[in-house]
Amino acid sequence: MLLLAPMEGLLDATLRDVLTRLGGVDRCTSEFIRITNTLLPERAFIRVVPELLNGGRTVAGVPVRPQLLGSDPTLMAENAARLATLQPPGIDLNFGCPAKTVNNSRGGAVLLDEPELVGRIVAAVRRAVPAHIPVSAKMRLGYLDDARAEDNALAITDAGASELVIHARTKAQGYKPPAHWERIAQVAQALPARRPVLIANGEIWCVEDARRCAAVTGCEHLMIGRGQITDPGLASAIRGEGGVPWSRVVPLLPLFWARVSARVERRHRAGRLKQWLNYLRQRHPEAQAAFDELRLHHDPEAIEAWIARAQAAWGCREAASAESAQPC
Repeated sequence: MLLLAPMEGLLDATLRDVLTRLGGVDRCTSEFIRITNTLLPERAFIRVVPELLNGGRTVAGVPVRPQLLGSDPTLMAENAARLATLQPPGIDLNFGCPAKTVNNSRGGAVLLDEPELVGRIVAAVRRAVPAHIPVSAKMRLGYLDDARAEDNALAITDAGASELVIHARTKAQGYKPPAHWERIAQVAQALPARRPVLIANGEIWCVEDARRCAAVTGCEHLMIGRGQITDPGLASAIRGEGGVPWSRVVPLLPLFWARVSARVERRHRAGRLKQWLNYLRQRHPEAQAAFDELRLHHDPEAIEAWIARAQAAWGCREAASAESAQPC
């Protein structure tokens, strides 16, 4: 099983739609929905996970599991119960967000200093949600250190989570390489035989990384994030189905732009496209050229004109390539 990671401010419904159209991904987890001191209305869940209006799936049919973030077991349970009425394909709980603003408000990875509370949150949500809706969790190895990684994993397991994603770094380690995959293996050894499905996450950028991560952690299931955004064909390649060439990415740029234009304020739209191109250029030279051309553009009309030119140019190149491949 290959999961697409939640990434606040980047991997939202727009990018989930585009990436899952290219195949290889079994399931997505949404960016977090913050639970503070109130019972959210249904529209708050749908705003972050519009796929809930499509049976909890992307246009390509890939399930999306909404993720909740908070520290109050009662409020988390009440909001999970309301979310469950929208029939999501599962509910995920965030114990991994490293953002300072989130941690300072007692959310995300800072809760890993309180394994007992982590367990209470998971247990409360599990009780509040109908049995047919899976409850899963995502955690880091710890907050400042990984001394309580096993305690947190046991708390989540004992509370009834059916899956546990472990990002192989602490909050203090952020996203700085390396990911400590060997600690996931050690955590797994500390869990009882009837443990949740374990999913490894962190620093999977290529097929070889995926193979080494699986071998070191002992996890056959993986979650990929920045690697899939950088190389939209990574999940397919890991499956042995071949990668995705730039010619298959180009037709999705107008779709991405249309979705961004519908959901994002005008002044931020160009930034969203350049944000994705900034990742893509690490894998595709054509994306580097596009990023260089658009780097100083902020006007949506200029972006739309570039997209039209890019489509036409690549359409001509594909046609020329196909023509040259015809037998004499």
